[in-house]
Amino acid sequence: MSMQLVPVELCKGINGLEKVVLREVRGFSAEVYLYGGHVTSWKNEHGEELLFVSSKANFKPPKPIRGGIPICFSQFSNLGSLEQHGFARNRLWSVDTDPPPFPTTSSNKAFIDLILKPTEEDMKIWPHSYEFRLRVTLGPGGDLMLTSRVRNTNTDGKPFSFTFAYHTYFSVSDISEVRVEGLETLDYLDNLQNRERFTEQGDAITFESEVDKIYLSTPTKIAILDHEKKRTFVIRKDGLPDAVVWNPWDKKAKAMADFGDDEYKYMLCVEAAAIEKPITLKPGEEWKGRQELSAVPSSYCSGQLDPQKVLQSS
Repeated sequence: MSMQLVPVELCKGINGLEKVVLREVRGFSAEVYLYGGHVTSWKNEHGEELLFVSSKANFKPPKPIRGGIPICFSQFSNLGSLEQHGFARNRLWSVDTDPPPFPTTSSNKAFIDLILKPTEEDMKIWPHSYEFRLRVTLGPGGDLMLTSRVRNTNTDGKPFSFTFAYHTYFSVSDISEVRVEGLETLDYLDNLQNRERFTEQGDAITFESEVDKIYLSTPTKIAILDHEKKRTFVIRKDGLPDAVVWNPWDKKAKAMADFGDDEYKYMLCVEAAAIEKPITLKPGEEWKGRQELSAVPSSYCSGQLDPQKVLQSS
């Protein structure tokens, strides 16, 4: 008798923290910790891990988890008065048993709805009432979809503004063998140069030193080509006009307590984000931002991976 696949399982993870495991019939899986609403694993049908989580990651609240997909809300980086990247990534989320209607195109069973609401302590540092709903879906082809919906539930008539990012850490074979396509010729703010504005000159982004850039008005699709693994990650995004590209390189890696000295070689963050123009919601208004990740085999074309096929396909 074949075992019945359980598409959604709530269980205990590292240090007894609760997590949700999503499974698809063909062998794809994903894991989401309720702490941070944090996706920590996304595996393909061969059981290969597609996300990077540091071997030194803390799974101990109130520290954020280093790797996977942290949620940066209500602030990206230090662009505001809150702690770095806001507070959503180190709060305990709840399973949302009664989410509002969700337009869905398939009879997908491998998904979980989470919700975050402010505590009294949160209201002291960010005095706004909100509901943040997150749906994490594992598609039949192994695609990983994150949809965020933030609603202003203030009763005092006040709007609020926020910046946001899905701080996705991709697992790569070797950072020097990776290129990012889809951001060429765009303007970016360089976080290593006081967020000064520049225009990307290269025909693709490659890596030989620390990078920390916020690309502006980016296309809905970005590709990360990993030559060694002959794998391309495709990021599709909606409601998130910006894209952050980050790798700490060796000096910063050594300075981070929750990051291995050489681990910068095996990760790359490309983050769907809304940073340059903060999102403002009046009471009752809702914002929606989604990211869909897929991993596809790369083809070789005259010794180079052919990114155009990836970027042109829908």
